[in-house]
Amino acid sequence: MAGGPHANLVGRVLDDRYQIERKIGAGGMSVVYLASEISSGDHYAIKVISPALSCDRKAMARLRREAKVGMRLAHPNVCHIILLGETPDGLVYVVMPFLRGEILSDRSSARGVLPLEEVVRHVRDIAAGLQAAHEQKIVHRDLKPENVMIARSDDGGERAVVMDFGLAKEHRTEEELQKLTTIGMVLGTPEFMSPEQLRGKPIDGRTDVYALALMAFEMLTGKLPFAGHTQQEMMIARLRDDPMTLREARSDLAFSDGVERVLAKGLSRAARDRYRSAPDFARELEQAAHGPSGGMLTRLFGP
Repeated sequence: MAGGPHANLVGRVLDDRYQIERKIGAGGMSVVYLASEISSGDHYAIKVISPALSCDRKAMARLRREAKVGMRLAHPNVCHIILLGETPDGLVYVVMPFLRGEILSDRSSARGVLPLEEVVRHVRDIAAGLQAAHEQKIVHRDLKPENVMIARSDDGGERAVVMDFGLAKEHRTEEELQKLTTIGMVLGTPEFMSPEQLRGKPIDGRTDVYALALMAFEMLTGKLPFAGHTQQEMMIARLRDDPMTLREARSDLAFSDGVERVLAKGLSRAARDRYRSAPDFARELEQAAHGPSGGMLTRLFGP
């Protein structure tokens, strides 16, 4: 293999189609480049996998499964896999849409809380991306603010894009998940996992609805709705306790009863009590925000 994962591939053409322009990111297992499609000039992100990882048969088998899943998720609100390729000298790479913008977790951290109208827009976009996956019988199972990009278009518009379906599984692979959970391995990020995920139980799209409701709560309040000094305490609280209300989390902010009800239903401990789909949750949140009781978020004290 030529030069390892940190070799300078700028100027090379992959698949007789993608001209690599510059490096835009690097990690222990991959390097990400900005590339342009020769025929159209459109930009793409190309992740080049490290030779060490590409020699790992299990890792490559998993990557091929993920690519097969990802290539079925072409949607404006999903950062899907376009192509899994390999160079003549053995470098494995993944082609994805190139997104300009800001990671949702960075935006929330910088601002503390986001306005309700903005949260409604992000939730609507994320729900649309999730629904595209759920219609393919694919559950993300690791939805969190770090996996959402607020992408900017050339005209200044924004859209939320769900990224990293690396843990996504089709429903028919649930037996594989059960084998993992029986030996104590839980897939996902603990802060945003549903109760059924924490217990290692079968999951469906309502698990992603739960994570989306958690994200909406955090965007609106700057906090998660379960108290605990450690990650373990917060996980136990999700299994046993009811979530905080928005008002309990932020007494200096005012929320309508409608918005409270929507978040409470989305965060129901039992999946059967939640919204049946992510768009249902997004639609109800939008209606509550625009309802007659005035769903708009206002600060009660101070600037």
